[in-house]
Amino acid sequence: MKGGRKLNDVGWTTGRIVLSNKRVVLVGNGGKRTIALSSVDGIGGRYDANQEIQRVSNYVSLRIGEDVFLLAAEEHEEFRTDLYRAFLDRKVIRARHPAIKGGVVQDTEWEQARLKVEADGISVAQQSGAFVRLELDDIGTLEETERTVTDEKAPVIEAEHTDDEGTSVQTYLSGKPWLVAVIKSYLGRGHDRNRGAVELSESEREVLMALYSGVSSFEVPNFLGMSVDRVEEIFERLIEAEVLEEVRTRREVALEPRGRNIASEAMNEQ
Repeated sequence: MKGGRKLNDVGWTTGRIVLSNKRVVLVGNGGKRTIALSSVDGIGGRYDANQEIQRVSNYVSLRIGEDVFLLAAEEHEEFRTDLYRAFLDRKVIRARHPAIKGGVVQDTEWEQARLKVEADGISVAQQSGAFVRLELDDIGTLEETERTVTDEKAPVIEAEHTDDEGTSVQTYLSGKPWLVAVIKSYLGRGHDRNRGAVELSESEREVLMALYSGVSSFEVPNFLGMSVDRVEEIFERLIEAEVLEEVRTRREVALEPRGRNIASEAMNEQ
């Protein structure tokens, strides 16, 4: 796009991409184009374009104002991770963790934190010494909202994942609007993979909500007043649907991101 207008005759051109922590430089036969990272308003994936563009399966889209650039590298995954690193690595934000644990709001405070991007997620090092890992394959719900952060309204990312004990937690991250947008874009890669519609019975939803609230899989029958055999049947069905994963042969289970997402929505409907 250029000036907000879609270009139907656009095509790929061969060149080199030079990336630093301040800019992207595109070098080709037609000359050189420098894009300051601070001017980028959004990062995305595939873009609605013509067949010439669609013949390339993997690329990154950069939005600068009303213009959109598409970049395709030979090593797509490495380049995309490096691009997010250029935007996010060592950036100082504010974090609140855990903001919610097992569906219960926690009395935690906002504190400064520093980001580090890895191929499979984001690490958040808090000023207090706490260290939080948000793995892409573990992202359940992901929302952007506005909250009061240290007495001021600010954009906030609310990311649901699990802690070391396998309990569902939500981590809140806040910073400048463009920084929050890039964090959401990166974590959204995992969130999009982990979503998916699954038709569930009322009993199956009850089991998911119990697990989401922190009830042990061994305690689910007594907690819900169901027979052990019935709960085992439900576990089997949810494992097949990739909503649960089996973590022991004793049929201990833990919620998959899709399951946590469904359970969270079910609890909100109560």
